[in-house]
Amino acid sequence: MGDASIYAKFEELSPFEIKDELIRLAQVDKAGKAYLNAGRGNPNWIATRAREAFFLLGQFALTESKRTFFDAEAGVAGMPPTSGCYDRLKTWTSRRKADPETPGADTLQAAVDFAIMKFGFDPDKFVNELTDSIIGDHYPVPDRSLVHNEAITHEYLMWAMCAGHRPTAKFDLYPVEGGTAAMCYIFKALKNARLLNPGDTIALVTPIFTPYLEMPHLEDYALKQIHISAEAEDRFQLTDDDLRPLEDKTVKALFIVNPGNPSAVAIDPDSMGRLVSFVRTKRPDLMILTDDVYGTFVPNFESVMGHLPYNTIGVYSFSKYFGCTGWRLGVVAVAQDNIFDKTIRAMPEATQKLMDARYKALTPKPRDIKFIDRVVADSRDVALNHTAGLSLPQQVMMSLFGLVEMMDENKLYQKACMAICEKRFQMLMDGMGIEFAARPYFDRYYGVIDYEYWARKYVGDEVTDWVKQNVHPLDIAFKLAEDHGIVVLNGSGFEAPNWSVRVSFANLPDESYSAIGRGIRSVARGYLQAYRAAKGQTAQP
Repeated sequence: MGDASIYAKFEELSPFEIKDELIRLAQVDKAGKAYLNAGRGNPNWIATRAREAFFLLGQFALTESKRTFFDAEAGVAGMPPTSGCYDRLKTWTSRRKADPETPGADTLQAAVDFAIMKFGFDPDKFVNELTDSIIGDHYPVPDRSLVHNEAITHEYLMWAMCAGHRPTAKFDLYPVEGGTAAMCYIFKALKNARLLNPGDTIALVTPIFTPYLEMPHLEDYALKQIHISAEAEDRFQLTDDDLRPLEDKTVKALFIVNPGNPSAVAIDPDSMGRLVSFVRTKRPDLMILTDDVYGTFVPNFESVMGHLPYNTIGVYSFSKYFGCTGWRLGVVAVAQDNIFDKTIRAMPEATQKLMDARYKALTPKPRDIKFIDRVVADSRDVALNHTAGLSLPQQVMMSLFGLVEMMDENKLYQKACMAICEKRFQMLMDGMGIEFAARPYFDRYYGVIDYEYWARKYVGDEVTDWVKQNVHPLDIAFKLAEDHGIVVLNGSGFEAPNWSVRVSFANLPDESYSAIGRGIRSVARGYLQAYRAAKGQTAQP
């Protein structure tokens, strides 16, 4: 049962690669077996209002393009003009507000007027940025971020990432192709700026999203790791003992996913205060990367970037909250006053000359290039910096998501998303037949089901120890797939407990989670029955 040799070939694989084999097993036709893939983090809901405005804006932008010139026979038009475009948009949307067949007119006009009022935008310049960008007829200018989009997204981030603690710092933003691209670009830029060099040590707060564990090992970076284990016993929070290894100044950077993936728990005020005090008093030179994709699922979320802006690179993705993984919308945030620029300026002359040579084609004064702009340049291998930047239609979608969220003063959308995850979480708990009072700062987007913790509580140490000696930890995920058609990810791949699995509460219909709970309970019952058989005990009713 759970023979280790069966699973040996999977032990070094990412859980996202093991998932392919689990899907294959789960899809094998077997009587009474459904197929439920709870290994995906892709939500099965979408935000509609910003999308309605976006698609309607595209239609208006085409009328603007045709205003310059239009060859109807050839299907050729010009570029949207600036002068008078705000008034034309207002007239155009007013004609469509009463038409149920073209939803989005109210939202589009309200979002434009809201932005003009809140940010003091010039109406024609703002509307032209929207129309020209949604048409996509120019390279991004500025390449790092469109001017109006940066202002909107900055304000959105101050809510999404710093609702509970807004910093006074101003951040430079780089919109990118989702959190995935943000990670790739940041790793590359840290290396090219000589902020992290081969052989350097970084610390990861675990459990953590697996690419953060895997990328440092690549020959591109060759970084050493230490793991700061935020354990379930400590409510996945940072203790003084957890932070103590960071006193070693050979640890150059700290990487955090907050709220955790897969723990789904945000850093609470006590832990945040502990981390802030530690950095300010003992490690003011520590570089921090915080990946806060799930922060919008925690009320009044507080990011490390809000508390330690000088030290921190912030990463955010719109994907999960707005149901837009296919749009690839993310953003990198670096405070205008930051440790990265300071450290680069203090590097030895020989190192400075190496970097001068790298960036000399961009400016006569390459040493004046800010770190955030190095991230942009390195994302296009410097030579293609002139065509860098997130595509303009993507930046428009980002602006509209941000504006619609800011206009939602009662946070009805956020509450609805949270309610979806809460309901599914409770249905899984009911299916497992256990009671669990979720602690504050739990986002319920994912859940870590720790079999060992559960078994010690409900069936005792003797049974649990026997199972650990006789069953391979991956057996849980494989049994769920093969016997119940349920796909979950093994927690060990995230540096979560070996005997845990990660369940996504985002991507399946509500009723699926009762079945997943029953499946997990059935697998656990099977281990108990195997123990009793091995001990010659009669199964109890």
